[in-house]
Amino acid sequence: MRRHSVRGQILQALRTALLDGELTPGEVYSAPALGLRFGVSATPVREAMQQLAAEGAVEVVPNRGFRIAVRSPRERAELAQVRALVEAPVVLELVRTLPAGEWSALRPAAEAAVAAAATGDRGRYAEADRAFHRAVLALAGNEQLVAVADDLHRRSQWPPDDVSLTADADQHLRLLAALERGDTESARVLAEAHFGRTPGG
Repeated sequence: MRRHSVRGQILQALRTALLDGELTPGEVYSAPALGLRFGVSATPVREAMQQLAAEGAVEVVPNRGFRIAVRSPRERAELAQVRALVEAPVVLELVRTLPAGEWSALRPAAEAAVAAAATGDRGRYAEADRAFHRAVLALAGNEQLVAVADDLHRRSQWPPDDVSLTADADQHLRLLAALERGDTESARVLAEAHFGRTPGG
């Protein structure tokens, strides 16, 4: 349990370092060096990096360490397109079928994202942003959908771009407000524009 906990903490620390720009795209980092940086052995760093490799954030460089991935504009656009294809239709179906009063349950998640955005901490905001999207999609009652969408969302958050966190979080509130008042047309426009965006989206 303790080893699992350390690995999880290092994984979160590495994700935050990626989003905050502390790890440079294209650079190779060794597990022992990162272990010294975080005050742990190389083993949990390697395990965390393997998870990040599975998510496409880093690449394994044999006998050297891990190279921080560089995504081209085309790759980022493709991820955004796939996210839009997965998420937007689900939200639009929920707009048509879910009673307007039930959307209010999402307000705490939306407000948590706003609070995280206000700190300027991209790592914290990334988690809050994904939590809001998970909460929205969970209303469809399909756990596999939520898992697939969450993985796509995490991949699309790296590398970060210059999108304002506060503006991104505000889109959550605008979408939620349209959903709460049953304004299906505004919700459709906001969902189609927002759910395919990166890095937050």
